[in-house]
Amino acid sequence: MPRSRQNSDSVLVIGLGRFGASLAYTLERLGTPVLAIDTSAELVQENASLLTHVIQGDATQAEVLSEIDAASFSVAVVGVGSSVESSVLITANLVDLGGPVIWAKAISAPHGKILRRIGAHHVTFPEADAGNRVAHLVNGRLMDFIEFDDDFAIVKMRPPKEVHGASLTDSDIRQRFGVTIVGVKSPGKDFHYAAPDTVIQPHDVVIVAGETSKIEQFSKRPK
Repeated sequence: MPRSRQNSDSVLVIGLGRFGASLAYTLERLGTPVLAIDTSAELVQENASLLTHVIQGDATQAEVLSEIDAASFSVAVVGVGSSVESSVLITANLVDLGGPVIWAKAISAPHGKILRRIGAHHVTFPEADAGNRVAHLVNGRLMDFIEFDDDFAIVKMRPPKEVHGASLTDSDIRQRFGVTIVGVKSPGKDFHYAAPDTVIQPHDVVIVAGETSKIEQFSKRPK
């Protein structure tokens, strides 16, 4: 792995459990250089053929982070979740380095609170986030769901009957339901951004943005 300034566009992934490994694979697939590190020789060996740079090491030890020049990475992801103590110690070590932007995985609200207090820039709850997303999908009303921290969501769904065959201007969806259709995918056609004269058809798939509660109400309208 390149050192020092050449790491400025690279990501350090600490922990090769399901979350860390998946994250590292995806980053590499997107063209982002990654150095992955884990204490487990088994996990390092398992991922050695799948990742370009993977090493065995204990990131709870500050000298290990110094040896790999962790301060020079643009981003460091603490994917350790099985041990809260290790997660907190690794995050604290990274904060002391004063280098990378730190993303840390939390397994509970108290864990996340500690990570934020010691200086993690971003705290993610992958299990809780996945559960929330799936909960919105299992009832069949939504085809995809992404929620943001400020109670704002973007979803993919089929349009309700009452807007079929009408332009967005005529159906006045934003005024009536408090949501915005931002894009439309018609069968056999490319996705396109919605315009005031866009006419919604029964078999279209629409991308809808708005407050989570209002989107939920909109999705319950008869199809």
